[in-house]
Amino acid sequence: MESLTQSQIKQRLNALKNEHQELDFLITKEALSPSTDQIRARRLKKRKLAIKDEITQLENMLLPDIIA
Repeated sequence: MESLTQSQIKQRLNALKNEHQELDFLITKEALSPSTDQIRARRLKKRKLAIKDEITQLENMLLPDIIA
């Protein structure tokens, strides 16, 4: 990732967490729908996982390196 300030990282994290939560809602809604579109549901889940990976990466950028 490009060089980001802590403030920028935190803003991006908040945006991603909101999107992750929205996708969770959409996935649940899609699963409860009688005419579930399996391809759409799969794409939503894939996007949700990609967002989770980016969230983890950004959170790791905020943590100081600890030498063990």
